Amino acid sequence: MSELFEPLLRPYDEKRRAELVAAYMAVEHAAEPVPEVRFPALREPALRRTLERMLELSGRTLIKTSPARWISGYADRVREALAADPACVPPVSDRAVLALVLIHSVAIPRAEGLLTDDSWLSPYPAPLEELRRRSQLTISELEGALRRLRAAGLVAHVKAGADEASGGYVPGPQFHRLTEAARRRLQEQLILAAGPDSPLAAAIRARRRGMRKERA
Repeated sequence: MSELFEPLLRPYDEKRRAELVAAYMAVEHAAEPVPEVRFPALREPALRRTLERMLELSGRTLIKTSPARWISGYADRVREALAADPACVPPVSDRAVLALVLIHSVAIPRAEGLLTDDSWLSPYPAPLEELRRRSQLTISELEGALRRLRAAGLVAHVKAGADEASGGYVPGPQFHRLTEAARRRLQEQLILAAGPDSPLAAAIRARRRGMRKERA
């Protein structure tokens, strides 16, 4: 890592170099967004620009998740390239289960006015029984998909009480790492999945057709 970043770190003294590396490691490896108060390289604009350039070297970008918290994620161009690679696309069953979790823990509560901010965090877990009822997968297939999604950080299991069965599933920590464009794209995909015949879904499809024509 030192060789990769050496041209960017060279102008700084040992203390600043250590602060930049510490912030880089934090935003890359923390499960949750890190508070900038703990890292000078996140607080100070000049250092933060250098940190952004460090992340760019590996196709990553710095993401502000709240007024004073940061994390890293894939840059949009890299995300699009990975999404186009079949080797990087999760199995259909995993994507279907993830869509169900997002619909029941985020989309439905938001439509009911229970979630008002633009976030994928939710205190309304999708119960396992509801996922079973709404899915055409076998129980073993559903549980296997949930295990893989949890291991990837795409869903998290939360308890509603002492009884683990009373809880359910919510979006996992990887959703912190979405850029604004990625969040917008995912929201559109969720609308298309949850209400394909709605006027909003029709508007999304029409806009995408127009964008494809412009690029052609």
